Parts: sequence; structure tokens; C-alpha cells
Amino acid sequence: MADRVTVIGWDGSPLTPAARSALSAATLVAGAAHHLALPEVPPRAERIRLGSVDLAARRIAGHRGSAVVLADGDPGFFGVVRTLRAPEHGLEVEVVPAVSAVAAAFARAGMPWDDAQIVVAHRRTLRRAVNVCRAHTKVAVLTSPGAGPAELALLLEGVHRTFVICEELGSEREQVTVLTSDKVADHAWRDPNLVIVIGGGQGAVPGSGWIAGRDLGHPQQVRGWALPAHEYGDGLGPGESAGLRAAQLARLGPRTGDLVWDIGCGSGALAAEAARFGAAVIAVDADPDACARTEAAARRFGVQVQVRAGRAPHVLESLPEPDVVRVGGGGAEVVSACADRRPERIVAHAATRDGAEAIGAALEAGGYDVECALLQSVELDTSAWSERERSVAFLLSGRRRERSP
Repeated sequence: MADRVTVIGWDGSPLTPAARSALSAATLVAGAAHHLALPEVPPRAERIRLGSVDLAARRIAGHRGSAVVLADGDPGFFGVVRTLRAPEHGLEVEVVPAVSAVAAAFARAGMPWDDAQIVVAHRRTLRRAVNVCRAHTKVAVLTSPGAGPAELALLLEGVHRTFVICEELGSEREQVTVLTSDKVADHAWRDPNLVIVIGGGQGAVPGSGWIAGRDLGHPQQVRGWALPAHEYGDGLGPGESAGLRAAQLARLGPRTGDLVWDIGCGSGALAAEAARFGAAVIAVDADPDACARTEAAARRFGVQVQVRAGRAPHVLESLPEPDVVRVGGGGAEVVSACADRRPERIVAHAATRDGAEAIGAALEAGGYDVECALLQSVELDTSAWSERERSVAFLLSGRRRERSP
């Protein structure tokens, strides 16, 4: 094993005395081509072009001498330190940090970033990164080849955002470009780059926060879930009772990085609450009034919800792939169309047993394990302890079965 392993962050600034000292003593240096070309790299040191960090870690583990790994930005922030310290490599490292690419990008843009979401986009995580950009008003995306600004913009079709694209930060070729998302795919972008995606917000909230990446001080951040009817202005429609909504949310489990379809969104109650969990939400309804109420609910709670007017199942054909779906209207036909898109979970409800059996059969035929519960809730007037409102519904939930290889 190497006698000493030092990880040095590089942001284009002159190396610190600690970094120069570690480099001067190095017998092995790993890094990208522009790192290995630095004049401080000893000419006699073994050089490893850093592609796979795992392969480099194995080489370092078998090296006798002092090893240095050079990485862009802060190597402890979505960087090589995590891989080098993994148990299978057994490396203990010293870290000389630099300004992270995220901090540098926001500095170039002249923006604060303690309220930003930060995501990494690879080919396998690109869709989830896009969903975060749908759901939040300020997102920094650490991109990679094949999952860059153009791909982000194409998958955000229909959602207006502003992109601040920072190419080759810290180098002589550094360039910062500001474009609306509909123009981004028309350009070729140099790697490495980082994208700040902003827009869709309700306006800045005065004062400072206390937790990074969250806006818990927003006046619309009310406490609780499955809120009562009076929180939604005109009230709730059939099938939108607080108890049913709470059970639906529990079975959907919306989370950051998910895309939720809310079909037959009605008052927008479930769509707004799913968005409050951090998920991206597309709400669909054929009724223009329902679409307007859903947009109002999103504004009321300070969340991002994309509303599409149209009748399911036809309108669903143009929507991006969902992770979970709530079917608030349309019955078995719409459930079948949703099952064809293979979301992880689908929830629906029915007013009658016949309707429940039809939905259950559609879920089963679509490759889902089905659960059904008869929910009954009674709201009481506590001044007289008399019944105020009664709600009864069949709740159906489908969990996708993994197909056999």
C-alpha cells in the first residue's frame, strides 16, 4: 500500500503550499490530462490518467511510495474521496480541498446557493435529475458526457427554465452562458460543465434560512399532510377526502427525484401535497376549472406543479415516464393505460365494488400486485359530537411486479 495518499483539489488557482509539498514528494500521480500537465508534477513520478477511479485506487493500493490524486474542485464533494476511502481499497487519505465547481458556478452567476438543490446527472440518473429541476426553483446539475445541458433541456420540454451553463470552470477556456431552456439544445457544450437551472419560483423569501437546500421558512409551508377542505378554497370534490388522500400518499411514497402523475387532479390537493414531498408532479384534468384550481393550490403552497389540460388516456401519450401514478378519475381504462407505462406504483379508488373489481383486474393484467381496502371516515362536529360528513371509498394500490429475465 502507498505510504501516503494525498488528494488535491484543483480549481484553476495556484496550488497551495500544502499541495505543492505533497506533489514534490509524490512517486505516483493520478489525474486528468490537464492535471498531469501541471508544472508541479515531478517528471520522474509514475503517472496514471484518471478514468476509472476504482482502477486507479487498486494501482495506488499496490504502490510503494507517496501517491497524489488530482481532481477538479472539492474532491470530497461528489468526488474521488468517497471511492478512495471505500472499504475494498483500504486507503487512508489526506485531502487538500479547493473551491467546489458548484460554489464557483454560483459565484460566477452572482447568486446565493444555500437554497439550491444539487444533483449529479449520469446517463442512469439523468431522468431523476430532470425531475428535481421540474420540482425545484434552483438546482445545480453536475453533468457528464451524454447527460449534459442539451439532454437536460430536451427532457424538460414544456417546463420553462433559465440555464446558466458554466464550461471548463477554472481553466483558460472558461465560459459562462445564460440561455432559456428552449434554446439550450441548439448548441454543443464543452465538458466538463455544470448547469444552474433556475425559474418557476414564487419569488424570494426575505430573511435567511437555517438549513441548506430547503426553504422551510416559506410562509406557505404549512404543517401537516392530507389537509382539510378549507385549505383548498372551493373545497374538495368526490374522492378527495383527507383520509383517502392520506392513504393514497402513503402508498405512493412520493420523493425527491420522482415524477408523479395525478390524473383527474380535481382541486389539486393531492398534486400539491405530493410536490411538498419534493417530487415533480404533472397534474392532468379535462375540466379547465380543475386545472385552474390545481394551479391555485400550487401557488398557495409555494410548489411547482405542471398542469396539463386534456382527457386521459389520450393526453398521457405525450407525458414523460412516471415513477408513481394516482388515478383520480377515468376508471379501469385509464389504469390500464398507466400500467402500460410501467410506473413503480399506481393507486386508484372506486365508489362501488364493481368499479373496484374492474380496476383491480386492470392492475393485475398490467403486471401489478394488487391490494384493496374499504376506507370509511366520519368527520364529527365536536360542538355536538354529531356526524358532519361521511366518506366511503375502495382504495386500490398496485405494486409493479418485476418481469422475469
